[in-house]
Amino acid sequence: MTSHPVNALRPGDRGPAVAAVCHRLMLTGDLPASFPLDDRRDVAYDATVEQAVRAFQQRRGLIVDGVVGRATFAVLDGAQWRLGDRVLRYTSGPALEGDDVGVLQRRLVQLGFSVGKVDGILGPETDAAIRTFQSAVGLAGDGVVGPGTIGAFEALRRSVGGGSATALREREQLRRSGPSLAGRTIVLDPGHGGGDPGVIGPDGLTEASVALGIAARVEARLSAHGVDVVFTHTAHTPGGSEDERAAFANDAGADLLITLHSDHSMQTSGHGVATFFYGHPDHGGWSTIGERFADLMLREVVARTGLTDCRSHARTWTLLRRTRMPAVRLDFGYLTHPGDCALLARPGILDGLAEGIVVALQRMYLGDADLGRTGMLRLSDLRRHLEAMSAGSSPPG
Repeated sequence: MTSHPVNALRPGDRGPAVAAVCHRLMLTGDLPASFPLDDRRDVAYDATVEQAVRAFQQRRGLIVDGVVGRATFAVLDGAQWRLGDRVLRYTSGPALEGDDVGVLQRRLVQLGFSVGKVDGILGPETDAAIRTFQSAVGLAGDGVVGPGTIGAFEALRRSVGGGSATALREREQLRRSGPSLAGRTIVLDPGHGGGDPGVIGPDGLTEASVALGIAARVEARLSAHGVDVVFTHTAHTPGGSEDERAAFANDAGADLLITLHSDHSMQTSGHGVATFFYGHPDHGGWSTIGERFADLMLREVVARTGLTDCRSHARTWTLLRRTRMPAVRLDFGYLTHPGDCALLARPGILDGLAEGIVVALQRMYLGDADLGRTGMLRLSDLRRHLEAMSAGSSPPG
């Protein structure tokens, strides 16, 4: 795996690192083949390069800021690979990742082999699936994807919609887990903190304080229902990078991760609430459970707070991609917008946000038994509904 640039690259930079980015943008088709790279020591990050970076970020579900940081470079570097360009194998060090790994995972899923999440990262679950596939077709189950294994894939490919088997498997796992929240582990990741305030509103309200306030309210409600709630950090300790927080959630064996943030805009007109889940159309990777929860949470929050509905979106952000469990991000409003900021300063609105999150979570686990009255249900209603279900009777009207 290619090493990442030490510092983020942005307009005005120049040099070999910019040339390396431009070379990859040419391979992805975002820069024309005629782009001048004659002197790789003095390539400028100009407006053309910035536009190409933004186009790539938009297409790949990244944050569109025109800056090549660690996350953008990792996806850009991986986009240069096609299945068969290199030998793939699982290693105990930094995992191989790229478009070729995503295609490999999609083909394994199409043939009925579980890889976990189709995320373009060659981890232990993908390695196990490779070895099982190799043994099933009479190859040495060594986990090395070279010409022989790729040839076996080509011989067995079926016309199955990419990722559909994963979606069915996710739904079945959710159904079998039952409707109760008790005994589940939920990781809450309130944005920023540990000395980083995040976005600061016009009256001094900070993203970190609002996110932690919502998270504390969610934790209180979930704990009352027997849920084991784990925070990635406290008000005084940093949570680390997205990679580190994803690893923390994976190690905790969480059923779901919820990350909480404010949005911001250079202009004060941007406002509203949005949710995000993992989805990568190019790989066929799509978290159906994440999408379901993101949609439910958005609708419940909007109904309780009056914040503008900015819809639910698929993204490939690091925290959403690297968690083994479904992960959903809630952007609970724009602190740069006077109206949103005034709402988020009210404890009642924070209570509404927390209630919406928890009700959406319970509705997701109810599945087909979901009562479906968006914005009308309270946790007490859901508790009575669960009690009625366990007693084998109809829920009270």
